Amino acid sequence: MNSDLRFTGKGTAKLAGAVLAALAWPQALLSAAEPAAWLTFGLDRVPGLGYEVLGNPLWQYLAFLIYVALAFYASKLLDALIQHRLQKWAARTQTKLDDLLLELLRGPIKVVAFVVFLHIGLRLFNWPVWASKFISNGLKIVVACSLTYIAIKFVDLLAGLWHKQMAAHDDLADHQLFPIIRKTLKIFVVVVAVLVTSQNLGMNVTGLLASLSIGGLAVGLAAQDALSNFFGAVAIFADKPFRIGDRIQLDSVDGSVEAIGLRSTRVRNLDGHLVTIPNRTMANANIVNVSRRPNIKTVMNIGLTYDTPAAQVERAVQIIEEIFRPHPRTVDLLISFNKFEASSLNVLVVHRWGSTDYPEYLRGFQQLNLELKRRFDAEGISFAFPTQTIYVRPDPGAPPAGAPVAAR
Repeated sequence: MNSDLRFTGKGTAKLAGAVLAALAWPQALLSAAEPAAWLTFGLDRVPGLGYEVLGNPLWQYLAFLIYVALAFYASKLLDALIQHRLQKWAARTQTKLDDLLLELLRGPIKVVAFVVFLHIGLRLFNWPVWASKFISNGLKIVVACSLTYIAIKFVDLLAGLWHKQMAAHDDLADHQLFPIIRKTLKIFVVVVAVLVTSQNLGMNVTGLLASLSIGGLAVGLAAQDALSNFFGAVAIFADKPFRIGDRIQLDSVDGSVEAIGLRSTRVRNLDGHLVTIPNRTMANANIVNVSRRPNIKTVMNIGLTYDTPAAQVERAVQIIEEIFRPHPRTVDLLISFNKFEASSLNVLVVHRWGSTDYPEYLRGFQQLNLELKRRFDAEGISFAFPTQTIYVRPDPGAPPAGAPVAAR
């Protein structure tokens, strides 16, 4: 163990030493001048098997075939262990994640076990340097592909579970975000796998990363607007200030959200026009989500004529109470004779409609207003409208009204 490693406890040090020893013993045995007898299955001591074929004794070919058979049956043994033992244990748990993971690991584990035993068998031969390196790198690539396959399928597994949870909420924004996250995670897994495999194959990964960093910086500067729109879309998907179908208000735009893309958000305004807004603008704007309001508030100022007696004003307030209060959609109601306006006696009505369905609100409020008009007409209560009375001051030198005017 290297002296530069530090462990905080004796138990951790023992565990690390055991892991390093377990990883080091095959290489130590295989690098010895004379392989152990159990690694050759004693075939090197059988008379007649020392005859060389293509530069290697015959017993090495036989030992290699035995390793191939052992690798095959070892992979079968692991598969049986997972299928019969571990799956029975996983069936007793409440979660289904462990069952899916075991089903996912069955195929790749067999491949990895087969490759490990085959690698041990191949090391028995005195291959040329180029052939040994080629075979070793090939086996490393096979193992790397198997592990990458496991990681990608694991991403699909988690994404599938998340997608089932999203299906219960029926959120279109989440459904749009789902494929983006899944593809991004898969690309990340593949990139990491390629870098790690390249490093194990002896390539200079540090120089490659430096080159990619410089290139990424240049691309980032050139595509600054595109990246800002992309991260704006990620912010919208993560924070969810609105969803598909919500009515929003920002700046001069007021309408329903039709689509949320990676570059822009499309809003259908109240005039029927489709407005495209960059996501970077959406991420930095003050957005009013009209659809998320708990109810619809209506403020009305009902004006009565000034010649309306106080008793009729009081009766008008009572009629408004009788019409609006019993309605099933009325959440809250406030009525007050609050002002003497310039041309009317003002009655303030603040009503809260217990739904956000705007067409339903318009239909229901129309019926309330019609009933209010009928009741006021029946009671002889008149609505005021803007009027102005003009008083003309008479001229002191003018003749009185009706007096004859002398002819000149």
